[in-house]
Amino acid sequence: MGPAPLDPEELDRLRHGAHHDPHALLGVHPLPDDHLAIRSWRPFAQQVTVDTPIGRARLHDHGDGLFTGVLPLATLPDHSLLVTYGGEERKADDPWAFLPTLGPLDLHLIAEGRHEQLWHALGARAMDIETSHGPVAGTAFAVWAPNARGVRLVGDHNAWSQGREGTGLPMRSLGASGVWEVFAPGVGPGDRYKYEILGADGAYRLKADPMARRTQPPPDTASVVADPDGGHPWGDDAWMASRGRERPHHRAPLSVYEVHLPSWRPELTSYRAIADVLPDYVADLGFTHLELLPVAEHPFGGSWGYQVTSYYAPTARLGPPEDFKHLVDACHRRGLGVIMDWVPAHFPKDDWALARFDGGPLYEHPDPRLGEHPDWGTLTFDFGRTEVRNFLVANAVYWCEEFHIDGLRVDAVASMLYRDYSREGLDWLPNAAGGRENWEAVSLLQEANATVYRRCPGVMTIAEESTAWPGVSKPTEQNGLGFGFKWNMGWMHDSLEYMQHEPVHRRYHHNDMTFSMIYAYSENYILPISHDEVVHGKRSLVAKMPGDWWQQRANLRAYLAYMWAHPGKQLLFMGQEFAQGSEWSHDDGPQWWLLDEGYPAREDHAGVLRLVRDLNRIYRGTPALWEQDADPDGFSWLPGTSADDNVLAFVRRDAGGGMLACAANLSPVVRHGYPLTLPDAPGWDVVLNTDAAVYGGSDVDPSPRPAALTLPPLAAVWLTPT
Repeated sequence: MGPAPLDPEELDRLRHGAHHDPHALLGVHPLPDDHLAIRSWRPFAQQVTVDTPIGRARLHDHGDGLFTGVLPLATLPDHSLLVTYGGEERKADDPWAFLPTLGPLDLHLIAEGRHEQLWHALGARAMDIETSHGPVAGTAFAVWAPNARGVRLVGDHNAWSQGREGTGLPMRSLGASGVWEVFAPGVGPGDRYKYEILGADGAYRLKADPMARRTQPPPDTASVVADPDGGHPWGDDAWMASRGRERPHHRAPLSVYEVHLPSWRPELTSYRAIADVLPDYVADLGFTHLELLPVAEHPFGGSWGYQVTSYYAPTARLGPPEDFKHLVDACHRRGLGVIMDWVPAHFPKDDWALARFDGGPLYEHPDPRLGEHPDWGTLTFDFGRTEVRNFLVANAVYWCEEFHIDGLRVDAVASMLYRDYSREGLDWLPNAAGGRENWEAVSLLQEANATVYRRCPGVMTIAEESTAWPGVSKPTEQNGLGFGFKWNMGWMHDSLEYMQHEPVHRRYHHNDMTFSMIYAYSENYILPISHDEVVHGKRSLVAKMPGDWWQQRANLRAYLAYMWAHPGKQLLFMGQEFAQGSEWSHDDGPQWWLLDEGYPAREDHAGVLRLVRDLNRIYRGTPALWEQDADPDGFSWLPGTSADDNVLAFVRRDAGGGMLACAANLSPVVRHGYPLTLPDAPGWDVVLNTDAAVYGGSDVDPSPRPAALTLPPLAAVWLTPT
């Protein structure tokens, strides 16, 4: 059998990883006179033999990995390859014998930017392909790299090309789609890989898969083929069928416990270990939802997850994707919804990840005035590019469909909405009308929200948006951004500013506590005391409070009760529920030892923990506190509210007329017989007093009467009609 030569130019492109269609050269191809050419690309192989039912034929070694032969056959029966490496012969299927694993519909949807399940088309998909001689197990790889001159697959399956560029498994370009594809027989779940991309600039780059569903644990950076079946038998059918069905989220109880998973309990080093403890803890405290700081893979732990490199992979620090699913499932079985932070605003510049993916700006905007973020030293997505929009929209859907996530809190929305964000004194790129609005980002957010709400019933989206952009939580059909909720950053800043003043000075800042009601119904709000408020020198929540240790705790308890009673949903970051004294450290996590038996001040911290539990218990059972959060009929100030006395008093109402009154005395003196006019009722019962001894207070009895109430010092009292 003689060799089957190639055109020297074609061979040179193949050898240098610059060929757009290696399948046209490699594999089996008919020749004149009923002969077949067979070619295989096997770098570092010593010998390649074709094995058929009618015999074997050794291929000619051309050097540099190319093996060819001519067979005197019109058709080739079922065959495999016998490849010898280091004197050891291995049986392998021919990767160039398979048709593309993406169909015309996939490519059409990708080109249109409408592939809502993009992870089913791109990335690494382990599968069996049926052939005439039975199923062949392997993995289909597909990556979008429209400007690449060539793409090859390297990984465990080919010994990472033994460190030599241009010697991986060549992939074929699927035309104008910009997608490169290959089916790699024998590659399966757990195998590591990257793409070796020859960019338009002539440089080789080894890149992780943007669509990888699993990664190596940092600091390693390879992508990993994931289990094709998802690897987890879900047990949350009842939860998934019922979530969001009873009432809309903005008319339902919603209190959120925010967690950074790697540091919540640093000794728990896996999703499964955390699942044994965290859902029970949060459910026992009465929260309705758990919110996770970003879970998607990120190389730098100090970013807390906010600098994402693998948008489709849960961080491998805590285990494989199926173990993260186990954690979500465990939360659902305990009646807890799971919200996760989603970060479409920016991504880091790591040279092995998304940045300059195929030799130039691809995922990032090409103009640095819009493509680079000055605050974080990161890159900004090109929100107007069709395929980038598709990548992000499908990613939002992915977490909700594949991991049963119940809500997406979108980080840094303001940085997306304004082209001049954080560019004071710097060059910025106006929009076509000369304005500062980033209409491409607006459109992206609207599309992502609309798609998630359409495809994933019961899921909510939440915006961290710090400006007065109109209609953040209005539906897209009303020209809103389409979020379900918006973080109330104004309430957070104003109320914390007020609480940090000594009580003697608070009368001059009363407006900080009342101003929120001017705009309380402009959006569906969540009141966030998040991780951002207890780091970088801002101190823990209890440490922000003035006075001695008793007064600090009393202030904190009163503030929490005021927060839980205020219109809007609640969010509290871990550690604040038991008055952690120090700022949060992502290395050390919460100061759990403050609750240890034998710690002298244990009861001081346990008292605050009891209060948070009772706040959630009463809150969830009192529709007046949540049913009309977004309706002015659900709130009114009570006569007796007084700036001079540091007293805030109001009543909350549900749609059926049920009421709860909240009276907060934010001064350190007892106010006996305070003239507070409560609505007409047969009588009023105290259902919560933050000054109660069980919470660590002085146990002053409020003794409610129709037109007067004793207000304990630095305390909030909740009352309901008898």
